[in-house]
Amino acid sequence: MRKILLSILILAGAPLAAQITRPPPVTWDETALREWATPIAGLNVRPGHFSPEEYHKAPIDNLRTYPVYYPGREPAGYWEMLQSVGPKPLIDSSAFVTDADWVRAGQRVFDEFDIAAFRVVDPKVIALARSPEGFAKSAVKPRADGTLPDLRWIPTSRGVALGLANCASCHTRLMPDGTLLRGAPQNEQPSPIGRFGIGRWGASAVELVGDTPGMAVWRSWAAPWIKDDIHESLKTAPLAQIGPLFVAAAGLGLFPRWNGSAYYTTKIPDLIGFKDRKYIDHTATHRHRGAGDLMRYSALVTFSDSSDFGPHRMLTDEQRRVPLRAPDEALYALAMFIYSLEPPANPNRNDQGARAGEKVFQREGCAACHAPPFYTNNRLTLAAGFTPPSEHFKSLDIMRVSVGTDPNLALKTRKGTGYYKVPSLKGVWYRGRYLHDGSLTNLEEMFDPGRLRDDYMPTGFTPPGQKTRAVPGHVFGMKLNDEDRAALLKFLRSL
Repeated sequence: MRKILLSILILAGAPLAAQITRPPPVTWDETALREWATPIAGLNVRPGHFSPEEYHKAPIDNLRTYPVYYPGREPAGYWEMLQSVGPKPLIDSSAFVTDADWVRAGQRVFDEFDIAAFRVVDPKVIALARSPEGFAKSAVKPRADGTLPDLRWIPTSRGVALGLANCASCHTRLMPDGTLLRGAPQNEQPSPIGRFGIGRWGASAVELVGDTPGMAVWRSWAAPWIKDDIHESLKTAPLAQIGPLFVAAAGLGLFPRWNGSAYYTTKIPDLIGFKDRKYIDHTATHRHRGAGDLMRYSALVTFSDSSDFGPHRMLTDEQRRVPLRAPDEALYALAMFIYSLEPPANPNRNDQGARAGEKVFQREGCAACHAPPFYTNNRLTLAAGFTPPSEHFKSLDIMRVSVGTDPNLALKTRKGTGYYKVPSLKGVWYRGRYLHDGSLTNLEEMFDPGRLRDDYMPTGFTPPGQKTRAVPGHVFGMKLNDEDRAALLKFLRSL
C-alpha cells in the first residue's frame, strides 16, 4: 500500500523531499549500540545494555492517553467517554507516506506517551485524582483549558488507569501568553503524584521490586566505584531524609535523573534545536548520529536501562529486565517531531544595542565555543580535574580545556563521563536555568563576579542544608564594563 501511495504522489508531482522511502530504523540495534555510549569516568568502560533478544521479547505498549482535568474543570461527558472508549493505539503508521505524516504522529506521541510502569488502576486513587482532596495544599495550577500538565488517563483492558506523562511532563513550557512551547524545559508546578502512588520510587522509571524507599533511591543514584560515594548512606535512609533531598533537586526546570544524583542535579534540557546537536545529555553520555540514536535514547531512559557499569550491576536479577517497549514506529515519529521543533518568536529585538553586543561577543572570543549559526561548536570540554584517556580523542570531539564549572555531575555520578558538552546559546532568553545544574536563573548572574564567593546565594539549585555557596567556572565576561556587559546581554537575549 505504501508503494502505491508513493507512486501516486510522484505522478501528482509531490516533492520528493517530503516522502518517506524506507521504514524506521530498528531501535535496539546491536551494531549501533556497541559504541554509542561514552565511557564512564573512573571506570573507562561504556555502560552495558540489554541484548536485542532481551529487548525484543518485551511486550509492546502502544496505548493512547488523554488529559486529566483539574477537579471541577472536566467537560460534561468526558469521564463517561473515557470509560467507554476502550484501549486505542497511540500510533498506526500503515498509511504514513510523507515526513509531515510522521511529524504529526510524533506530536501525539510527545503529548500522550506515558510511563507505563507508573500506571495506577486502584478505584480509590482514581477517585482521589478527580476530587479536590487530591490537590489540597498543592501549588499545582490548571492550564487555561482546565487540564493538568503531567497526569494522563489511559483506557486499558483493566479499566481507566491514571498515569504520568513522559516526554511532555518535562519538556513543555508554559509561555507568558498562555501558549505551550513543546520541547522547552518545564516550568509548571507538577501535580502531587506521590498522593496517587505514581513515581513512588523517585528517579526510577521502572518499579524496583523488593526495595525499601532508601534502597530504591540508592539504586537510582549510587556510583559504588567512587571513593566515599555520597549516596552510600541512602541505602538505609528514612523517608524524612529522602523527601527534602528530592524536593531540593526537583525544582522547576530541574530533575535528579536516574543515573544522576539529587546532590548533583541537572537542569531539564531544551529539545528545540536537538537535530543539530552531536551529543546527548549535559555530560555527553551518548552520541547523536541520527534518528536511530534519539529513538534508542527515548527507549533507554523510559524502560530499557540495564544499569550495568563494568563489574557493577545496579539492579537485582528480578529488576533487571525490559518490562515493555514502544513500537519502533512510535519512537521514530517522536524523533521526527523533535527534529521539527522550532524556537518561538523572540520578543527581544535585534536592534542597534544587540548588534553592539554581537561585537563584544566576537571581540571576547565567545564564538570560539559558541559558534554561529547554532551558537555551539558541538564539542566537549573537560570537567575540572579530569584527564581524558588518549583513545577518547579518536572517537570524541574534545577540547583540551575546562571552563571550571562544578565537576561533580561529570565525575561522581553514573552520568559522569568526565566531559560537559558546549551548550547552544540559541533560546537562552526563554529557558530560565543556566549551567548544567541550574544554579543560576538569570543571565545577569552568569557575569556577576560575586557568584564565585562562598557567601553567594544562588537563585537556582542549592543542595539541602545550604543557603550560600560559590557557583564556580565560566568566568568569561566578568571583567566587562557595565556598557559592554549590558550590550552582550542584549545580544544573547536576541538569539
